[in-house]
Amino acid sequence: MREKGFFTAVLSGGGTPLELYMLLASPEYSGKIDWASTHLLWGDERCVPPEDDQSNFESAWEALVSKVDIPRQNIHRIKGELPPQQAASEYEGEIRSLLGIAPDELPSFDLVLLGLGADGHTLSIFPDTDAHRNPHGLVMANYVPKLKAWRVTMTPDAISLARKTLFLAAGSAKALALKGMLKGDYPAGAVTGEDVLVFADNEAAEFNEE
Repeated sequence: MREKGFFTAVLSGGGTPLELYMLLASPEYSGKIDWASTHLLWGDERCVPPEDDQSNFESAWEALVSKVDIPRQNIHRIKGELPPQQAASEYEGEIRSLLGIAPDELPSFDLVLLGLGADGHTLSIFPDTDAHRNPHGLVMANYVPKLKAWRVTMTPDAISLARKTLFLAAGSAKALALKGMLKGDYPAGAVTGEDVLVFADNEAAEFNEE
């Protein structure tokens, strides 16, 4: 904030970060954060309206965003209710406008929060999908055959220059994926950044005792 006047945080979907979101919204922590200078973004979204129970925005809104004093203009959601390609294009434009970066430049987010799927996906970059095999731009529409659904997701390039990247992994179902990720396998294993940290519970870290 001292350098540029604001802080950017890219939020993760799924159930794993919800306790963290609720903690940040609690009286113990919410007053310690300069929400007026914080901009919240989302790393990926399901192609559903914002009030849908499956929406990543909705879950973060209920657990965190609606409970803290953050200006509405600082909330940058992916418009999952739009056609996927349009939603991706508009969101990339919003990112570039917010950070003031040219079409050939990459963003440098201050914080990126990521989850880990049992199949090794992160964001909505699923194995053997276009976002994994041939990502383009900063945000793209990605069809996931096994889910028979479209997702809108940031690409690896979008988060490659993040100052701090935090992976959250919980549960035994994530153990093999975490082991592979730490070896550089799966979409999650390709994530880079200035400082990448992994927070895992005992079950997720079962095969990573070393």
